[in-house]
Amino acid sequence: MPIQPTLSRAMGALLLAAAAIAAQAGEIVVAQVAPFSGPLAPTGSYLRAGAQLHFDAVNAAGGIHGARIRLAVKDDGYKSEETVRLAREMLGSEQPLAFIGFVGTGNVEAIIKEKVLDEAGVPLVTVRTGASSVTARAHPLIFVTRASYAEEVGKIVTQYALTGFKRLAVLYQDDAFGLDVLASTEKAIAQAGGQLVAKGAYEKNTTQVEAAVKAIQAADPQAVIMISNTAASAEFLKQSREAGNMAQYVTLSVTDAGQVVKRIGAEKAQGLALTQVVPDPNARAVPLVREVQENFRKFAPKDVEVNHTFIEGYLGAKVLTEALRRAGPNPTRKKLRDTLESIRDYDTGGVFIGFSPGSHVGSRYVDITIINREGKLIR
Repeated sequence: MPIQPTLSRAMGALLLAAAAIAAQAGEIVVAQVAPFSGPLAPTGSYLRAGAQLHFDAVNAAGGIHGARIRLAVKDDGYKSEETVRLAREMLGSEQPLAFIGFVGTGNVEAIIKEKVLDEAGVPLVTVRTGASSVTARAHPLIFVTRASYAEEVGKIVTQYALTGFKRLAVLYQDDAFGLDVLASTEKAIAQAGGQLVAKGAYEKNTTQVEAAVKAIQAADPQAVIMISNTAASAEFLKQSREAGNMAQYVTLSVTDAGQVVKRIGAEKAQGLALTQVVPDPNARAVPLVREVQENFRKFAPKDVEVNHTFIEGYLGAKVLTEALRRAGPNPTRKKLRDTLESIRDYDTGGVFIGFSPGSHVGSRYVDITIINREGKLIR
């Protein structure tokens, strides 16, 4: 007689397991490990919000082949070891079909070095890095939906060369990200016939830029290229203005203009130029931007606005969902990876994305914007 309750419990467990599998069959899990705390919290948060908006719109229209997309997230605090640990944790707990929106050169390099993607065969779409250490290797499971940092720097140096600016200085983050882009910058300056008159570094995850401010001011450059994240960019610009250094300042797309203005005010931020790897969030003539704005009104995300980082997250999600559509019902990770690699000249709405076995950098879009006296971005 005691056997009967045991069988009953076993049958119950089997039924629960079957129900769980059935529920999963109607769901596609996409996972993001990114900074939602610390100095890069706005970057991770806006990438997540942009991706979530696109997934909301897709789900509202019936999902992908009838399956809804669920975005699961973990906060790595911009720490590489946490990126690795949490990605592995999510592979076990969430079993995602794909990753999306990882942030940081060192963080992505750690994922590659520790073979997190290779061991699971899981693709990663959209990374917040354009470093050559990532873009040049064409890792079979990483799909970059932004231009490389080398292309951003090339655009900056070319613009300065055209205006006769030859004496340049560089602020850089002293880690894999900063050193990688510094090498590309030094090469671009030399090719343009310019002179690198000073370099200044700061430690990752800090805003300790005092020494860099002094070193660069002493060299009296015409322009300063900032290979830095938002918090450090804002602090460096603030201290440089206060020190009387009236050089022109330009930074890469990893710096968020709106956050700079919030941190130091429009007066000190005025004149800062920034490269951008997605279209202006207010350019309604661009179909992608118009689509983002319309979906933003429909689904009303809280505590965010449409900025360049938001659009970058939305764009990455759009590329991923297009691959999911093309992969057909019930895709495997391998099928999704192969489908991503087969995408050619996909028009996301004015930004074209394309991959190949030899190149997993899907975009070459680079623009330059500048902060005006009202703290707004203009082209």
